[in-house]
Amino acid sequence: MRQRTLSRSYTFEGKGLHTGAFTRLVLKPAPEDTGIVFVRTDLGVTVPALSDNVSLTSRCTLLSKDGASVSTVEHLLSALTGLGVDNACIELDGGEVPILDGSALPFAAAIAADGLTEQKAPRRYICPSLPVEVKLDSSGSRILIEPAERFSCDLTVDFGTRVPGVQTVHWEEGWDYPGEIAPCRTFVFFHEVQSLASMGLIKGGDVDNAIVIVDPSTPQAEVDALSSLMGQPRLGVTPEGYLSNVRLRFPDECARHKLLDLIGDFRLCGGFLRARVTAFKPGHTINSAAVKAVLNTIG
Repeated sequence: MRQRTLSRSYTFEGKGLHTGAFTRLVLKPAPEDTGIVFVRTDLGVTVPALSDNVSLTSRCTLLSKDGASVSTVEHLLSALTGLGVDNACIELDGGEVPILDGSALPFAAAIAADGLTEQKAPRRYICPSLPVEVKLDSSGSRILIEPAERFSCDLTVDFGTRVPGVQTVHWEEGWDYPGEIAPCRTFVFFHEVQSLASMGLIKGGDVDNAIVIVDPSTPQAEVDALSSLMGQPRLGVTPEGYLSNVRLRFPDECARHKLLDLIGDFRLCGGFLRARVTAFKPGHTINSAAVKAVLNTIG
């Protein structure tokens, strides 16, 4: 497999999920062996999308280098990886990738419509020679990475709640990423929203870019307060346990979104991972730890 880059440039504009700040992002082709790099045009600093530059994994993945940072990089990295983009330059005039609709679909649909440009250099694969397992006792999360000829992932989410319940999803390299994974939006539990807001996060969150999971027994007064917080008209709760504006794109959209995040986070290994991944209750923190563990075995 040879390296590939974008066929042209793409511009995206919008607010960040956590900062609420409006950012203009330009996604550009890049020469062979560039990898994926973020360029803070307002600061004149380049931040390569590499595990060594991960500085925060709370609710998103944040990269930092030379005093500049870029947060919520996982959805865009997932789209580039799922479509097979080796080299790209991402210019942005702020510190957070726009959340858009909360999924990777706007990025993936634009790129897929034009196809990619093949380059001459061979693709860089990350190939662990031995199984690697990472666990987080605090959350019960675990990820097992085993050598394989191509990337595949079996992923399970279980929050111990009726909604979304236990969901399991499987995906393999070469499958229909734009149709099956890219459309899946980020999600949050109702009880987390006030806490995240008090921490200065989700300033750009609204019902257009996030699925909100709500216990059907939640008093309507609390739902009204959340509606007001998000600047929305009065919302209700569906019998399935979601805010009433939501129509799920897949019954297991929550699990698929966790897979979307994992694909993006794993791109921080610096290439395309050739391994079989089994993930239980993954998140950005354990994803980052798993990438570092793999690189330690081959570095």
